[in-house]
Amino acid sequence: MTYTQISILAVLIAVTLDLFVIKTVLLKRAAFWTSYAIILPFQFLTNWWLTSRKIVMYDPEVITGIRFFSAPAEDVLFGFALILSVLSLWINLGKRASANRA
Repeated sequence: MTYTQISILAVLIAVTLDLFVIKTVLLKRAAFWTSYAIILPFQFLTNWWLTSRKIVMYDPEVITGIRFFSAPAEDVLFGFALILSVLSLWINLGKRASANRA
């Protein structure tokens, strides 16, 4: 599997988790998109720093070559999947903890 395929699969899993499994439905909330808009510039900055210093390098054979600022599209997709998954799980665990206290 290429990084492109893995990142697309990660997005599909994260969306499925959010909308159908955990049902936090973050993708339909303005608060999620506001949070993502705050996080995304830091993702770009971190990606730029890591790639400009050649700490992280990408094999052109396993990515599409599409970049947003200096970040490969695959990194943006994978980052989105991570953020959505973590926030969905965090909310779900918070609800469970609240229910257990009652």
